[in-house]
Amino acid sequence: MDTLKHVTLGIDFGTSNSAMAVRSGGGAARMICLEGDARTLPTALFFNAEEQRTHFGRDAIGQYLEGTEGRLMRSLKSLLGSALLQDKTAVHNQLISYQDVISLFLRMLADKAQAELGGMPERVVMGRPVHFVDDDPARDQLAEDALRAAALGAGFAQVSFQLEPIAAALDYEQRIDSEALVLVVDIGGGTSDFTVVRLGPQRMHQADRMQDVLATTGVHIGGTDLDRRLSLELVMPLLGFRHTGPSGREVPSRVFFDLSTWHLIQWLYSPKALRDAQGLRSDYSEPRLHARLMTVLNERLGHRLANTVEQAKIAASVSDGDAPIPLEWIEPALASSVTPAGLAEHLQSPLEQVVACAQQCVQDAGLQMNELQAIYLTGGSSALRPLRHALRVAFPHTPQVEGDLFGGVAMGLAVAA
Repeated sequence: MDTLKHVTLGIDFGTSNSAMAVRSGGGAARMICLEGDARTLPTALFFNAEEQRTHFGRDAIGQYLEGTEGRLMRSLKSLLGSALLQDKTAVHNQLISYQDVISLFLRMLADKAQAELGGMPERVVMGRPVHFVDDDPARDQLAEDALRAAALGAGFAQVSFQLEPIAAALDYEQRIDSEALVLVVDIGGGTSDFTVVRLGPQRMHQADRMQDVLATTGVHIGGTDLDRRLSLELVMPLLGFRHTGPSGREVPSRVFFDLSTWHLIQWLYSPKALRDAQGLRSDYSEPRLHARLMTVLNERLGHRLANTVEQAKIAASVSDGDAPIPLEWIEPALASSVTPAGLAEHLQSPLEQVVACAQQCVQDAGLQMNELQAIYLTGGSSALRPLRHALRVAFPHTPQVEGDLFGGVAMGLAVAA
């Protein structure tokens, strides 16, 4: 395999979406199309049991939603730093670890890079959140080590890491014409990361930029956590969450939390999990609610349910209007909805934690809030209206600049080397 000298590949392996960018020598970075003309790819795999084939990205989600027999896996990045990462799972009649599943996804990215470039890039720079695991440096290092091992297993030879918000800052720096103190806000699917950094055209060619990075902070809250909150508030009560049974006690809630969490849904389809869920029948006063829960589990509709909530969240934010959550595929005429007011109300608590982390970053940098020249927004979840409103309240005098929400980190990673 030919190695491409002086070529850097930036890989943004995200919880929800992934992207790649390439840079040759000191030239400009450019994105690599990953699925048709799309520059980003949902971080999803579908193991087609009918054809014994593995599908990726939009194709994977489409296979699942069309009802093809098989297994969908998403949010695999959330397993990094978890004991579940080394658990074995059945894939195409063999047992492999979830770390190996991540390696399968990265192998697909490696194949696409080689097809695009005609060889393997000399350097690979992967993004990583400020914290894979909050308040546990040992587990955090294990998470990075596991991701490196998965990348090496996928065929990449020289792998280094850069913090995702710093990569986003380096991408933003390519488009400004004067020096600025910037708060980079990177809200992804699994984490919210922040960097206060000094940027400018006279600085971008310096080899060592560490003195320009004034502070970094991060919290393990991202778009999938917001989806879970909305699912618990708006959908899970229709399946029995917070329902009071004949004994006067609520139905045990764990199944609803797992069903609202992308990377835990697949475990609910095991024979034991199904037996446990069926055993909840006596905890319900309304049999219809339990029947809905069992329909979702027996027909493996959990990922479809999570996807429906996610799409309604996006629609409500983009339109600033009501968005339906159609659920007729569980029960005829069953539905819920997301309203702008509900979006703000249900997401208030996690967004307060996200904004507090942003404010802490500025304080750690030794700055006052009004000393920032810009807030640079990247990551798909940074588009949410309630988040942007909360940032305007916290930083009323600082303009918000929207970057390439899905490609900015990958572009910055290609530049980082």
